[in-house]
Amino acid sequence: MPLLDMNELVAMAHKNDVMLPAYNTTNMEMTLAIMDAFEANGMPGVIQIAPTNVKLTGYDHIADVVHRALSGYTTPMALHLDHGKTLDDVRQAVNAGFTSIMIDGAALPFEENILFSRRAVDFCHASGVPVEAELGAIRGKEDDHVSEADCKTDPDQVAEFVERTGCDTLAVSIGNVHGLEDTPRIDLAHLAKIAAVSPCPLVLHGGSGIEYATIAAMKQHNMVKINIASDLRRAFIKSVADAQAANPNEANLARVLMDARAAVTAVARRTQLAINGMPCEGA
Repeated sequence: MPLLDMNELVAMAHKNDVMLPAYNTTNMEMTLAIMDAFEANGMPGVIQIAPTNVKLTGYDHIADVVHRALSGYTTPMALHLDHGKTLDDVRQAVNAGFTSIMIDGAALPFEENILFSRRAVDFCHASGVPVEAELGAIRGKEDDHVSEADCKTDPDQVAEFVERTGCDTLAVSIGNVHGLEDTPRIDLAHLAKIAAVSPCPLVLHGGSGIEYATIAAMKQHNMVKINIASDLRRAFIKSVADAQAANPNEANLARVLMDARAAVTAVARRTQLAINGMPCEGA
């Protein structure tokens, strides 16, 4: 099955009443592991990579892995750029064959974020590629010392931001955090306020560390895509570490990486089912 663009995948998710997990990859083994999970569950999902991880492999390499492997899969998937910080990131990903783009101007002032995101949207839409943008968070008086979990998207800015940027999906802050160093404090009531005024579907970043039942409850508030990275990375690293601990002289790298791939698939399968409120004991 060919890669779908994000709009097509979102429409499919709405039709089937599910949310899309968006799993961050780093290398070939993690990419295939994520695809294995979607196929095993028979549920659509998103493979994504951020520029910080592209440094290891390159846009063309990850896109080539996905496109070459697709013939062995039947489940709908999209290939997404996560946290594109520059228009050059966007250009490289689109040219490599990515079918969805995130432009991250969240750290910019409101007007600058709109202009920056609009440029990315214009470029991507000309190639038929949908764009996810991120609306900057409300911050406290001492921004350098405020927890990310306390920085929330202003609902009063949402409709204007989406209309003026033309973005297809919007990443929002509702008490979620990136990574595992801070504690998320999800505010579903705040999400409801955003959903009530947003013209487009919503995206949650930092899905690792949030209770699955809480994520599942977001679906009623137009949440369609859940980004998850740390859970899969930990599974990969732990599998490799366990292999070395079990045999300090281990030299069969292929076997070690195949086991790591299987470990990532297992976590991805469980989380995809769990965020959708489905039983996942056997996954």
